[in-house]
Amino acid sequence: MNRNLILIYIRYLFVIILIFLSCKSKTNNYIVYYNKVNEIDSLYRIANQPKEALKQYRKLFRKYTPKNQDRIEEYETYIQLADQQQKNFGGKKSLYHLISLIAPYEGSYKNYFALFQKYGIDSTEVKQRIADWKKGLNKQLVDSFSIAFVRDQAEGRKNPQIMEKNDKRNAKLLKWAFENYGYPSIQKIGLIGNNDVFMPMHPLFSHMIDSEEYSYFKTKMLEYIKSGDCIPKDYANMVDRHDLQITKKEMPYGSYPSYTAVIDTAKVNRNRKTIGLPALKRALKNKKEHSKP
Repeated sequence: MNRNLILIYIRYLFVIILIFLSCKSKTNNYIVYYNKVNEIDSLYRIANQPKEALKQYRKLFRKYTPKNQDRIEEYETYIQLADQQQKNFGGKKSLYHLISLIAPYEGSYKNYFALFQKYGIDSTEVKQRIADWKKGLNKQLVDSFSIAFVRDQAEGRKNPQIMEKNDKRNAKLLKWAFENYGYPSIQKIGLIGNNDVFMPMHPLFSHMIDSEEYSYFKTKMLEYIKSGDCIPKDYANMVDRHDLQITKKEMPYGSYPSYTAVIDTAKVNRNRKTIGLPALKRALKNKKEHSKP
């Protein structure tokens, strides 16, 4: 092969790589993913079209690494629908991914034993995989946020001086985490920290609403929603509380303190879609369904 042909081949290959990377970057926006999940979830639960829902989930999961959101549980639904319809969903490989997604929720794996066993994964292997998942958490972040969550609730947040001081320290920690490790997601720190400290991120961020770093957190968290690290609900909770309590405006997303406080439902639903949240009516229905014993 002469030199000119080699150069042409290299240029052609370079163009193909650029096109591939460009296409990949366009699909790597999890707001698009969340909105599509909301559509498919309605297709399944409201329109009662399980076959079409399965088809749409399979198509979506080819483009995006699946999440398994609280109260929607799209990946679990996909696997169960495929199992019911005797369709291929990826077998053990997909079930292993499901295990990693449910691992933060202590004891929840017990609900899936029958499904796991059906595909050759016994309880011992499930527990071992969860143990391995825990070992893979970022220990420095777990240690830091275990302290932060205890600090956040010091004296029941009834002492204004201590509360203000601790919120500033936690703001500094959050910014440090963002700049060094990215968003402290559930897959990085879990839900249960040292000494069984419960660590859901939304209350911590809800106490950042009058922080000097609020604008920074608002900007960065939106970026992390797009990357799939921050769940939309945590961002919406922080912004709504800020607008209600600090700037005294109508909350844009209707997530705090309750859906009944929303004035312009149509406007709020449009706002919710911009960050991947389901419409208010659907969200409230999901909440009620998951609160049943």
